[in-house]
Amino acid sequence: MTKMAPELPIEVDSETGIWTSDALPMLYVPRHFFINNHQAIEEELGPERYAEILYKAGYKSAWHWCEKEAELHGLSGVEVFEHYMKRLSQRGWGKFITEAIDLEAGICKVRLEHSAFVYHYGKVNRKIEYMFTGWFAGAMDQILEAQGSALRTVAEQTQSGAEAGHDVGYFVTRPKL
Repeated sequence: MTKMAPELPIEVDSETGIWTSDALPMLYVPRHFFINNHQAIEEELGPERYAEILYKAGYKSAWHWCEKEAELHGLSGVEVFEHYMKRLSQRGWGKFITEAIDLEAGICKVRLEHSAFVYHYGKVNRKIEYMFTGWFAGAMDQILEAQGSALRTVAEQTQSGAEAGHDVGYFVTRPKL
């Protein structure tokens, strides 16, 4: 393994201690802290209900992130989505690779390697990265809106690296019916 310094810009306000990357304030927490909290909520609510809640919150957050980052960096279209995948990958969630994207059709396919959730959970034979699902639809829809399109999407996780026989996860978006 080769180590490197973070590739994303990080600024810390010396007065407030607030971390900022690009246009947004950030939190820096240990992975185990975040995932232990995630697991505790999942145990109380059940994975299906928790996934519904996270989808809505993730969708809203991705929309906001893409809007702010596009504005800050002067990005549009697929550039915004690729910038989002790059930043997600640089922040330790896993490595997100866009395998296919067609904005006009409202579809994309994202592969997830080195998932933080899989590293923590291990092989549990279920899809465990559902937290990310709303992110893809939120990002796609913000980009579509910015381009003047009324098309909206829905996303789902189709495979997880935590499932037997799989080493990576997959997410797809498609137009809402």
